[in-house]
Amino acid sequence: MHKQPKFTISLAAALTLGAAALAETPLDIKFAGALEFAEDGTLFVGDNHNGAIYAFEIPGEATEQQIMPSSVADIDAKIAELLGVNAGAIEINDIAAHPVSNDIYISVTRIGNLASQPAIVTVSQDQQLTLLDIGSLPFQRQELAAYPDGSATFAVRGMGPFPPLPRDIAKGDIPLNTLAIMDIEYYEGELFVSGVAHDNFLSSLRRISYPFDGTQGIANVEMYHIAHDQYESRAPIRAMSVQEIDGKPQLVAAYTCSPVVLVPLDEITDGAKISARTLLDYGNGQPLDMISFSHQSPFGGGAEPMLFVTSDSRSPQVIPISGLQDAQVVTHDVLPRGPKLDTHPLMPYGPVGKSVMFNGVPLHTTLVGGGFFTSVTRDPYTGSLNLDTNPTWFPNRIHDMLAEFDFPQYQPDPSRLQ
Repeated sequence: MHKQPKFTISLAAALTLGAAALAETPLDIKFAGALEFAEDGTLFVGDNHNGAIYAFEIPGEATEQQIMPSSVADIDAKIAELLGVNAGAIEINDIAAHPVSNDIYISVTRIGNLASQPAIVTVSQDQQLTLLDIGSLPFQRQELAAYPDGSATFAVRGMGPFPPLPRDIAKGDIPLNTLAIMDIEYYEGELFVSGVAHDNFLSSLRRISYPFDGTQGIANVEMYHIAHDQYESRAPIRAMSVQEIDGKPQLVAAYTCSPVVLVPLDEITDGAKISARTLLDYGNGQPLDMISFSHQSPFGGGAEPMLFVTSDSRSPQVIPISGLQDAQVVTHDVLPRGPKLDTHPLMPYGPVGKSVMFNGVPLHTTLVGGGFFTSVTRDPYTGSLNLDTNPTWFPNRIHDMLAEFDFPQYQPDPSRLQ
């Protein structure tokens, strides 16, 4: 018998608790966006509206419950019910897994007639949903240096020779500061934060010590974009991970349309102008998450460190870390000149790894317990949003696929090749 989710607290109650906390503390979080956990359970939350990062102390208790493949159907509708709104009145911004309890944390924006309100919802391994009362948690706050001016917005453009559509025009109303915090990576007592800054050189990397002490370094990043055939300094890093590459720690970072670059950590200093090393480009699309994991096949062989890179426009890409070692750095004089669409003979280019099957579209993904991916997934048949947990060696639910093994006449024959 399946347990029904336990909706333990209403949005109104949470806001009441939050208001009480505001009387005693300066907590004024306005947006819950990018999420990142430290190994001790500290949760970092990016607030693009305030231009700040919050660190909440969330101790967790280890559970003996084994992580299993699972699915929470219509996770957006269940979160909306928990918050007391319609399913169309929420936006899911990011997810992260607590390193001790393995609970899933989901950052959400409530939208509608009232002002947008942030919320963080937790989902336990037994699929219980709870609204996190962030107003009751100890926290620290770090403001961003060079926070973009809220009056600057994106440009309006059409598609090639075609005039802009209403959705293109709507993009012109979006402030640049909504990209102030795109990804947060915690590594050895520091936060690395990608986003845009208020400067002609928009793409930036911030380096912030934790516990916060009010200081930070901010560097500007330029990189060569293979598909666009130009050097770019505006669009920010979308997803990143710290890895040991060529004998030193480096940020492996993915951009829109979709180059992957290296940035040595020792180059990320305050005021630096960094030229990132472009290694590969697997084509158009917008990267969503970059997850470090150890791949272990159930059919034997050794474990191999890899990156699982998801996109809004293509199947996930699995990139072996070994392929990034001693890889060729690409500049404008390495390849033929000119833009390169996905159909170009040279695309994808570099040590891109392999595209892997994923049933549906993974909108947000996190690693759970070392051997499982949990993702907010758009179902390809129903269009619903589900919260799926599957093993890293086969991150799929196969309920929609009819294969040889599903037919009632199927009888495995040991004498035949499998």
